[in-house]
Amino acid sequence: MEKVADTARAGEASGAAGGTLLVLTTCGSAADAQRIASALVERRLAACVNAVNGVASTYRWQGRVVTEEESLLVIKTTAERYPALEAAIRELSGYELPEVVAVRVDGGLPPYLDWVAQSTAQDAE
Repeated sequence: MEKVADTARAGEASGAAGGTLLVLTTCGSAADAQRIASALVERRLAACVNAVNGVASTYRWQGRVVTEEESLLVIKTTAERYPALEAAIRELSGYELPEVVAVRVDGGLPPYLDWVAQSTAQDAE
């Protein structure tokens, strides 16, 4: 958890993009995806969450290969908010081992990246 945040913070010197993360997680249903997305935005852990319903996921779990339909959440946040975001996903997910993958954003429209930072600031109204 600290390693992801530290890696993303290391890029902050190059501008707003270095502190922005895309976090991916999956949910078992569209209803779960909406519930989690709303909670993350309400808690200011995410500026925006896109839900992509109907994703076919194939993976190995407990010794077998399974394919299931899931909803993919694409979460826009900051490195600073990542530890709390990860904890919230673990709390809210219905999965025993939720997928939580953070990808550092190396570029983007500066006003949008600023909006992500402002929307997730802990002291914002």
